[in-house]
Amino acid sequence: MTIIDMHTDQNLNGASVYIGMMSGTSLDGVDGVLVRLPATDKDHMELLGSAYIPFSEELRQQASQLQQPGANEIHREALLANDLAQSYFTCVHSLLAHHPELGVKAIGVHGQTIRHRPELGFTRQTNNPALLAELTGIDVIADFRSRDVAAGGQGAPLVPAFHRAIFAQKGECRVVANIGGISNISVLAADGKTTGFDTGPGNVLMDYWIKQHQGVSYDADGAWAAQGAVNDALLARLMDEPYLQQAPPKSTGRDLFHADWLLSHLHALPTMAAVNIQATLCAFTAHSLAQAILKNAAQTQTVYVCGGGAYNSTLMKMLAVALKDAGANTEVQSTAQLGVAPEHVEALAFAWLAQQFCLRQAGNLPEVTGAKGLRVLGALYPA
Repeated sequence: MTIIDMHTDQNLNGASVYIGMMSGTSLDGVDGVLVRLPATDKDHMELLGSAYIPFSEELRQQASQLQQPGANEIHREALLANDLAQSYFTCVHSLLAHHPELGVKAIGVHGQTIRHRPELGFTRQTNNPALLAELTGIDVIADFRSRDVAAGGQGAPLVPAFHRAIFAQKGECRVVANIGGISNISVLAADGKTTGFDTGPGNVLMDYWIKQHQGVSYDADGAWAAQGAVNDALLARLMDEPYLQQAPPKSTGRDLFHADWLLSHLHALPTMAAVNIQATLCAFTAHSLAQAILKNAAQTQTVYVCGGGAYNSTLMKMLAVALKDAGANTEVQSTAQLGVAPEHVEALAFAWLAQQFCLRQAGNLPEVTGAKGLRVLGALYPA
């Protein structure tokens, strides 16, 4: 499938317009896209517009606090869901501001993951899709993970099916690495097979650490990490995490990689400079990704990175070096090289998943999630 940039004049027969929105583990804000999708994957996908709505500090704190058990959770989650719906509505309004004439078929929205425990049979993406449907007057498709979990799957990652649809190249092994709060990979094998799983932390630990010591939400371009030196003892401890050795299908999140997890490792070692810890956390993301790629896609020719991590040049360099040091002849590039901006990929995926729901076609890959079979994902909240 070819991605056509916005403002194209091409008319796509049999296509419908969808909105996709994603707010991820990084808790930074909402990425949204307005896209015209063809009825099959043999034609073109037309990106009509994009928008980003940052979360307020209060909303970030509300979502972060719900990652762990606490008092009055039901009340706090309900209020957070309402606030999220308002942010999603603002994103929809921004997307349609320049295209008021378009009739949107449906909105696909992921919601904000606050708990992910597929081993216990549940995953929780808080949201109020009924309110969003009321505010927008557009059908909303939400709760994409639950059906896969009900079928015995991990419910994550869901993006590999979309990655296969738009990024796969026959006869070439590619890896698409999404580095958000958590990192995941899609292995697009040369023979058409697709696998994928969460590899470990992406930006979540780095974001936490720089917030504590620099008072900012993220390490722009990895500039602070670049000033530090990687601590080999700490990196070895972090890489010894059992999850990293676990065979896929598997998925993870803040339920495992959180502040207390990191602090428990730091307390076991002599005190070190905060900037060196940031450098080591960056290396941890790079090395855990490289290890997963080498174990599961050793023949990969190119790793295409999307998500916020694609804009962290220190992380991108560390990933390339980690692969090279292991003897891999693998390039590391941004998905921009394939015509899709890194920040748009996941939002596009949820527009695509909304279309799959509307067409009553499967959105999961059992070989990725471990579900018993193909399933139509999502729940409809009519306008």
